[in-house]
Amino acid sequence: MASSLLHCSDKLPFMDVETILHMKEGLGETSYAQNSSLQKRGMDTLKSLITNSATDVYMSQMPERFTVADLGCSSGPNALCLVEDIVGSIGRVCGGRSSSQPPPEFSVLLNDLPTNDFNTIFFSLPEFTDRLKTAAQTDEWGRPMVFLSGVPGSFYGRLFPRNSVHFICSCSSLHWLSQVPPGLFDDGDTGSPINKGKMYISCTSPPAVPVAYLRQFQRDFGLFLRSRAAEVVPGGRMVLAMLGRQQTAGDGDNGGGACYIDRRTTFLWELLSESFAALVARGLVEQAKVDAYNVPFYAPSVREVEEEVRREGSFRLDHVQTYEINLSSSGDAKEDGRTVSMAIRAIQESMLSHHFGPDIVDALFHKYTELVTESMEREEVKSIQIGVVLTRM
Repeated sequence: MASSLLHCSDKLPFMDVETILHMKEGLGETSYAQNSSLQKRGMDTLKSLITNSATDVYMSQMPERFTVADLGCSSGPNALCLVEDIVGSIGRVCGGRSSSQPPPEFSVLLNDLPTNDFNTIFFSLPEFTDRLKTAAQTDEWGRPMVFLSGVPGSFYGRLFPRNSVHFICSCSSLHWLSQVPPGLFDDGDTGSPINKGKMYISCTSPPAVPVAYLRQFQRDFGLFLRSRAAEVVPGGRMVLAMLGRQQTAGDGDNGGGACYIDRRTTFLWELLSESFAALVARGLVEQAKVDAYNVPFYAPSVREVEEEVRREGSFRLDHVQTYEINLSSSGDAKEDGRTVSMAIRAIQESMLSHHFGPDIVDALFHKYTELVTESMEREEVKSIQIGVVLTRM
């Protein structure tokens, strides 16, 4: 994500998103590695779309070296699962050909921000290699040669050489913006916050708030597409999956259309705001700090994604779909509430600790777990995601 600042008043800490935002590192109880099962569910939903798209690109071009990039790979067990699926799918296709075409050499580029815990990924490489060897022997295709590299940097900018990548996937990443949108403070981003008590778009937010978020998404996603247009070979593909919201009639009009709220998108942010309100009431957090905290996040509609693809012009939109992930899947509200709470903590802790200090995190998520669990006892809680397939023209 491009380097930028989380705007606060002069008395509050600034945050460079590129150096601060990262999923909770390590393998401990609160780590992203231990709390990313919800993201895995979303990835599994699109698994066949991803592997089929990658295999189609390979079969149409048959390169000796097939280059795959995963943007926003994070760490933990999810980081290599899509790569493993792609390599296996292409390997089986090659092994099934009458000429027994050997699989290509694979160049795998794992990208995330520089603060990402790449070491945890690299520690898992021996197991990853062993699984590929076993799959190759079982399905009778040639032993794959996989060359893996970590590429730290923001995907809101160039990452790879021109015309060097055949296939790109990105899951659960593009809803994160390069920065908190400008325009959320009433005096050139140095005055009073206009979205008081909230950290994201809500039903009580002034119209300027969703407009600011939409415009930041348009800038960021447009830059993402321009950067990838330089890097992806003609005929190469991207499969992108991100949190989204239900499309409405006014979406993408640069006016008030983005004010429409999809509760599946905003619900968990609302509960986090309520958790902060409880800490403020106990005197654990200053209200001014809560008012000044806004997340660099945006859940677009399908129309907003389509319009940016059309505006940039380098990619053909081959497929788009929305799908729901049921966060109340186990039927045990207490278990599901803890799963969701720990997942949000693993994602948000780096930014929350920087802005509020680390001492409030345990108390905050204790309250958050209570609120999420109570909500799940009343109703199912779901999220909505968008998946798109783009081909480089």
